[in-house]
Amino acid sequence: MSVLKPFLALSLLLLTAWSARAQYDIDQFFFRGQRALMDGHYTQAINNFNIIIRLDGTLYEAYFFRGIAKYNLGDFGGAESDFDKALDLNPVYTLAYHYRAITRSRLGHYDEAIEDLRHAVDLRPNYYGLYFSRGVTYFLSQQFEKAVEDFDRFISKEPREPDAYLNRGASYLFLGDTVRALQDYNRAITLRSLDPEGYIRRSRIYYAQHRLEDALNDLDKAIEIDTANTFAYFNRALIRYELKDIQGTLSDLDEVLSREPDNSLTLYNRALIRSQIGDYNNALDDYDRVLNINPENVLAYYNRSILFIETGRWQDAIDDLSRAIELYPDFANAYMNRSYVKNQLGQHASAEEDYRTAQAKIARYRSMTSDSAGRAAFADTSRKYDRLLALDSDFARSDFNDELLQNKSVDINLKPLYRFVIARNETDSDGMPIMLSGVYQDERMGSFAASVPVDVEISCRPSDAAAVDNNRMMAAVEEEAGRTGDDRVLFAKALMESESKQFNAALQSYSEAIRKNPGEVFYYINRGALQSEMIDFISSIESNVQVLTMDNAGTAKARVRDGSSRSYDYSAAISDMNRAAALYPSFPYVYYNLGNLYCLSGDMPEAIVQYTKAIDLYPRLGEAYYNRGLVLIYVKDKEKGCLDLSKAGELGIGDAYSVIKKYCDTEE
Repeated sequence: MSVLKPFLALSLLLLTAWSARAQYDIDQFFFRGQRALMDGHYTQAINNFNIIIRLDGTLYEAYFFRGIAKYNLGDFGGAESDFDKALDLNPVYTLAYHYRAITRSRLGHYDEAIEDLRHAVDLRPNYYGLYFSRGVTYFLSQQFEKAVEDFDRFISKEPREPDAYLNRGASYLFLGDTVRALQDYNRAITLRSLDPEGYIRRSRIYYAQHRLEDALNDLDKAIEIDTANTFAYFNRALIRYELKDIQGTLSDLDEVLSREPDNSLTLYNRALIRSQIGDYNNALDDYDRVLNINPENVLAYYNRSILFIETGRWQDAIDDLSRAIELYPDFANAYMNRSYVKNQLGQHASAEEDYRTAQAKIARYRSMTSDSAGRAAFADTSRKYDRLLALDSDFARSDFNDELLQNKSVDINLKPLYRFVIARNETDSDGMPIMLSGVYQDERMGSFAASVPVDVEISCRPSDAAAVDNNRMMAAVEEEAGRTGDDRVLFAKALMESESKQFNAALQSYSEAIRKNPGEVFYYINRGALQSEMIDFISSIESNVQVLTMDNAGTAKARVRDGSSRSYDYSAAISDMNRAAALYPSFPYVYYNLGNLYCLSGDMPEAIVQYTKAIDLYPRLGEAYYNRGLVLIYVKDKEKGCLDLSKAGELGIGDAYSVIKKYCDTEE
């Protein structure tokens, strides 16, 4: 948890910055966007501001408010881009400088953020919210004295804002002035006595001063105010442990884990306590979970090895100690313990080698005048590695790269292939004109759809036409296909067979339609999509669905869900799509589909090429940006991938924002 209160909220009062426009439609869409922002419906707000921008691309306010919506969805790169555009159109727009600075701080671009705030202050020196934001930015860039100066300026005009005191107190704390920090925390509590944050901050100072009862009282108060505050429970657990209240400690850690089951630091602390009270099996379970979340947590390996030693699991102990040594080769205690275990197994020569290595590392450590060598601290055999860890402990600040809280791998699926499906026959609830909706318009596609004897539309969604409708239409279509052999009727028959998962029958019907009319591009698109769907259906039954798996550190890998190495052949589907591309080279959905098929085949560079072709032909194809963004992150081009996901979200792909929050927010 950050020691700093964040920037002041992106105030909805900013909506008053909109200057009325004469054109009625623009006013209506702006009103909808404004209402959506106030209600927290950020994707809906983006859609309305998109329309305004299409109607009049010179309205800087539309870019500005779309940027705020993106910011609130965690799309900081997209927000920065929109604020850039607003400032291009209006270089003296103070609010855009202000919120671009906030966004750049979230991205870790502190120097640029401070420059933006300097511009904003020059334009509006009496707008004191700028000093608050700049104080936060100075703090984040570890310029604590400058942070104090800006919070002083803000407080001089806004003396009753508790967040300013909390932030200035945190700055004083990093400057080593606990007296002034405590004074600021006291003031914040006086101003807002029902905010748990002040009590939690003050308890940390009391804890450092070993005023444990005072710290405990503050955390009791914080939990009384907010019974769901996991940070308060975590800190109270540390204090209860110091007070020898083991059951109370475990109860608080359990409370944290009931709400945050993947909080690895809490799991680690609970494992230590369970080990100390002899609850070895549950302690091992906790260490297993820690290492599943963070496989590079050296102390978890080391302490789990001690449990293995206690229970006589010698080989498991050696494996864990070897892994700890692999991660930190200066870990003298790990060599010492491995030497002991090897002796127990009769491996005396190897044990002696480990013992000599440990002694050499200890001697080297003792010859150093400081711990500036970093990892050499692991050669300090006097150091205890079984103490509880706080969020701001040495463990959190050292070279462990431990990703303390959550670091879960997530399976992310591509948006599906485009093909013709049975139409839903719905109208836009807002009555949105087609010209403004951004739907792809194509005369050849429209003529083809009109010629099919059932209502169809091109889509990447699963068709959800009612089964009763299929049954009612199927008999008539089958009779007509048998009587006339018309290729359009065969195409309609294949659609309905595909809906019913009659894949082989559908494949035969598509093939017959192609035999009768080999120049119809849309037959190849649907047959290729069907062949891909058949593979996906079979693989899902076998639990072998290939997915992109990415973790929060930006590492990406392809895997099959059951871990098998089986692969599937998409060459027939690719062949059909390439045939379609040859017949209709300006149709963007063909290249989008090829991007998916190459991705599923493991050819990521070619997938990127095909998605790019689709986007060049139809720049509003949000699914192509989304899928290309995933693939770019997969191949570790995170910056470009996140830009693509931002564009996908802007174009209405709501799933993009959950991916952006996982992989594109660089704030620690």
